Amino acid sequence: MASPTDSRKHAADVDGRIAELLLAWYDVHHRELPWRTPPADLKRGIRPDPYRVWLSEIMLQQTTVEAVKPYFRAFLEKWPTVRSLADAEAEDVMKAWAGLGYYSRARNLKACAEQVVQLPGGRFPDSENGLRELPGIGPYTAAAIASIAFGRPAAVVDGNVERVVTRLFSIATPLPQAKVEIRAHVERMLAAARPGDFAQAMMDLGATICTPRRPRCMLCPLRDDCSAIAHGDPELYPVKPAKAEKPMRRGAAFVAVTPDGSVLLRKRPGKGLLGGMTEVPTTGWTSRIDGATGAASAPFPASWRRAGSIAHVFTHFSLDLEVYRAEVPPGAPPQGHFWSAAVALNGEALPTVMKKVIEAAIPGATKRTR
Repeated sequence: MASPTDSRKHAADVDGRIAELLLAWYDVHHRELPWRTPPADLKRGIRPDPYRVWLSEIMLQQTTVEAVKPYFRAFLEKWPTVRSLADAEAEDVMKAWAGLGYYSRARNLKACAEQVVQLPGGRFPDSENGLRELPGIGPYTAAAIASIAFGRPAAVVDGNVERVVTRLFSIATPLPQAKVEIRAHVERMLAAARPGDFAQAMMDLGATICTPRRPRCMLCPLRDDCSAIAHGDPELYPVKPAKAEKPMRRGAAFVAVTPDGSVLLRKRPGKGLLGGMTEVPTTGWTSRIDGATGAASAPFPASWRRAGSIAHVFTHFSLDLEVYRAEVPPGAPPQGHFWSAAVALNGEALPTVMKKVIEAAIPGATKRTR
């Protein structure tokens, strides 16, 4: 029978082998991403830009890589440094973020940039603890920035990493309870000499090989050490609790259009759902209550005609909005509202749900270019 010391040594050997195999795979097969400093550049002494790492990590929260790429490039073109972002108008940042979702991220992005430029040298902190003091940066994001931008040995655990680790070690504990166990495994495997590459390698493996459905196990560099392959079906992991059904909320939205194509808009309150974004007038729906429906609930008298309905899914609820359109004469907008010209509509800070509403009433309106 193996002694506890022998067992620990064997586990350490396995962890070290996993890290070595993973990094060798990453050196050859890493994804080319606009915010990433590839391994060859790191070996030549080129260091990651903390601003780019931070910006990408905020954008990637709850959002796919492919969706983020054009937004990341557009932000860098407008605001190439953290100081330029700190000096930007908040409304311009919200407009640039429109369509990316989870809009509190954009508000925190601006607040974080403003706070960073007040720090010594106008630079990001280089530790997890220091980064967590900044707006919008939680435990995962702090670990990712510290590891990737500053080479700190931080355990970075996102959804891809959770999937890889639960399969490697056949962790049957359901999420989120399994997070502590997953993190412990990552800390033991962590390649201290290349922590940023290790973190990105784990993410790349989960995104390209160890996928949620039909993982490409024959191409996986860790297949010989994977418990799920040896003893069962990798798709059984990670174990997740049954999803609760999302409540459905209802309401109505009203698209008022002038003869020249201008659309009546207003700005939502700065805090709360879609805070600070732009919308057409709607009834008082929230994540907890329905809004009024029907043309009779319009914000002012007009010849409102039904233009269909749209459905949208938020994180905690689904929404069904009746859409009404009315042609109205030009004139001063109601208090708290403004007219957006047809050519300017595409540049407004419209969240996706509002783009759907306007498209239902005026097909192609939000896709026009200036």
